[in-house]
Amino acid sequence: MSRVRLNALDVTIIRHIKAQPEAVFEAFVEPGEIAQWWSPGAGRVLSAEVDPRVGGRFHVRFEIDDGKTAAAEGVYEVFDPPHRLALSWAWEADPSDITHLEILLKSTPGGTELTLIHSRLPDADRSDTETGWTAALDNLERLFK
Repeated sequence: MSRVRLNALDVTIIRHIKAQPEAVFEAFVEPGEIAQWWSPGAGRVLSAEVDPRVGGRFHVRFEIDDGKTAAAEGVYEVFDPPHRLALSWAWEADPSDITHLEILLKSTPGGTELTLIHSRLPDADRSDTETGWTAALDNLERLFK
């Protein structure tokens, strides 16, 4: 089950994942793991390049449901396995529009509470961001079933 909160600039999604925090954290920073879930919906990850450390960069290209491709890139700002990951986020198509992504992982009975916070979003992007992350996190959840 997923809880979603939208406010003026942020999207927050809270999920319970049936895996330990270490495994969930790996799914966010290992290219082979990213390739299995990162795209929204039925699309697929085309490439994932990551340098998971503070100051390291990431670049992920994926298909979206309508057959188009998109790519996101950014810099890791916090790297605290297996509890917290924070990074800048920009779409390759508009690298000057930088937002912020934070992943918080907390051990719970039977798995991990994952809190995803995508912040500093333009008003028009919140709904699309919520839809995209919800679909991608559905894929992540299926990865650990």
